Amino acid sequence: MDGPSETRTAPAVQSAPRSKGERTRARLLDLTYDSVIRKGFAATSIEELVEAAGITKSGFFYHFKDKQDLARHLIQRYAGDNQVFLDEMFRRARELSDDPLHGFLIFLKLYAEAMEDLAADHPGCLVATVTFQDMSWDHATRRMTAESVQDWRAKIVGWLEEIARTYPPRGRPSPPTSPTPSSPSPTAA
Repeated sequence: MDGPSETRTAPAVQSAPRSKGERTRARLLDLTYDSVIRKGFAATSIEELVEAAGITKSGFFYHFKDKQDLARHLIQRYAGDNQVFLDEMFRRARELSDDPLHGFLIFLKLYAEAMEDLAADHPGCLVATVTFQDMSWDHATRRMTAESVQDWRAKIVGWLEEIARTYPPRGRPSPPTSPTPSSPSPTAA
């Protein structure tokens, strides 16, 4: 019998920078993500990132204008990776079922499996970190995060609306009955 990890159907998100500069930039973003998740953006210093990446401070500034620029690129990459991840799950769920409700349930299963697998590798959520530490991030970074979440929300709401159109409510629920003045009250006896 296959083990649980062999039966997973959640898509993997992969990217492979090519040049040394792209690899260094990706490494800085990875180090920043890890540090921000562990201790927050305000407590993450350029100096620690430079040391961990094995580059000079001028090497850092070759890639990013300042710490806020680094934050914007981090959020941009994170949001882009999440968009690809969710789009692939949406596509896979839709591919497995034409029925919107069944497809959505498949999506939820794929998503739950993916989150279970990610818990060990990704101990936190960057969106939650930005939200919790709102004042550590500049307006543009907070806006990018909000737009990313609004995009996820719009896709899911759109799918739920499709389900509601396919499976409309059957009739309206009856309002609760109350005794009429001419009928005896249940407590009057």
